[in-house]
Amino acid sequence: MNGKVYLVGAGPGDPELITLKGLECIKNADVIIYDYLASPSLLKHAREHAEIIYVGKKGGDHTLSQDRINALIAEKAQKGFTVTRLKGGDPFIFGRGGEEAEVLIDARIPFEIIPGVTSAIAAPAYAGIPLTHRKFTSTIAFVTGHEDPAKAESNIDWAALAKGIGTLVFLMGVKNLPHITDRLMHHGMSPDTPVALVRWGTTPKQTTVSGTLDTIVERTKAAGLKPPAIIVVGHVVKLREKMRWFETRPLMGQCIVVTRAREQASDLVKRLSDLGAECLECPTIKVSPPQDVKPLDRAMENLSSYDWLIFTSVNGVNFFFERLFQKNKDVRALKDIHTAVIGPATEKRLFDFGLKSDIVPESYRAESVVKAFAGKDVTGRKILLPRAKEARPVLPLELKKMGAVVDEVTAYCTHAVKDNTDVLSARLKERSIDMITFTSSSTVKNFRALFPNEDLKDLMRGVTIASIGPVTADTARDLGFDVHIIAESYTIPGLCQAILTHFS
Repeated sequence: MNGKVYLVGAGPGDPELITLKGLECIKNADVIIYDYLASPSLLKHAREHAEIIYVGKKGGDHTLSQDRINALIAEKAQKGFTVTRLKGGDPFIFGRGGEEAEVLIDARIPFEIIPGVTSAIAAPAYAGIPLTHRKFTSTIAFVTGHEDPAKAESNIDWAALAKGIGTLVFLMGVKNLPHITDRLMHHGMSPDTPVALVRWGTTPKQTTVSGTLDTIVERTKAAGLKPPAIIVVGHVVKLREKMRWFETRPLMGQCIVVTRAREQASDLVKRLSDLGAECLECPTIKVSPPQDVKPLDRAMENLSSYDWLIFTSVNGVNFFFERLFQKNKDVRALKDIHTAVIGPATEKRLFDFGLKSDIVPESYRAESVVKAFAGKDVTGRKILLPRAKEARPVLPLELKKMGAVVDEVTAYCTHAVKDNTDVLSARLKERSIDMITFTSSSTVKNFRALFPNEDLKDLMRGVTIASIGPVTADTARDLGFDVHIIAESYTIPGLCQAILTHFS
């Protein structure tokens, strides 16, 4: 039996602009066949064992011809797979989705079309250009800037475009810009008509060049602007002067590396992306349960014997409760135990399980927890400390000096990973990375281990190093990094604020 094909519009570049239905198609696909303009970050939603095939085409460099792409889609579906064909923008707006659908019809393969947000409307919107406006125009036309080269003659009615349409949007027309402007002026459009080119619209790499029909070719050439870009022609372009919003964000154009574990990186990536940064996710650590859970299990069997439970991280909370639930227990097992945490994120995560912490120190490090316990009599008190295997020894040592009986058990482990190392190395060597963020000593150590034979000073030339706190910063300095930013508040929001202040 044949499978089914979903021709999905991936949107214009910003992965958050994909439709809910398109996202479901990615999640449920056995095979994903994706284009150059489809955001690679969408692929993280794919099934673990989904087959992912890149068939991108850019500037004459075609991974596969369109005929071979058509055949590939049909072949995978005929084997019974659910196929998601992920296309940049919208499949039916100069996306050749109609041609692919015709092949599926001929092969009697069931399919669905999932529309996407086309760059023709999204890129101008992100550039601050409304394509229609009652004071300017009520007509709009989408035009290919790259007609089928096999055509004997153009079927574009240049005279009608030049005189009868208020706003023109050309897709894939950068190389043909001189021809486009010449044809429009030849057929009567004023040389003073405003024009804008938007490259990589809706992404952190977005660049806009503005001018008029008689100046835009030279301005585009001077800016070195290359595909992919859309061209907007019309008086609505003038509104960009006061409506531009996307390119004015404070971190626009900055490429920032996030080394945090992939499971935890989303908050940092979201915050930096909202400020305009291009985030390159290169997790250097992965967290997992300990291989030997017996010490943690023994502690859980004897929870009633403990007076205090201290959590030093969100991971500690997560893995502790995950194991507690696996042992068929719940928060009622902690009813007589006092709790202490490091940091507001850990406090919030603990409260998610229905527990309000008794101690939240002002500063977010182990030493501050010790200070918070200074006014309490802990002599002979039993304290359970579930945390990372590789954690600093400061906290248990100081608590023991105060007379407490401390059971330090491993709740989770961190492991080095090398995700995206090739991309990271290439971007560092081409000097296109502006900043690297470190959120723990483990991320620093594992990042340095990725490049054991590299001259660190040369590799990091021109790169700003940002640390979530002084402990992480000290580790970075010990390993040869120059640390430029240390967050005053040792949290993700605090780190983002420090980065923002630095670039401001």
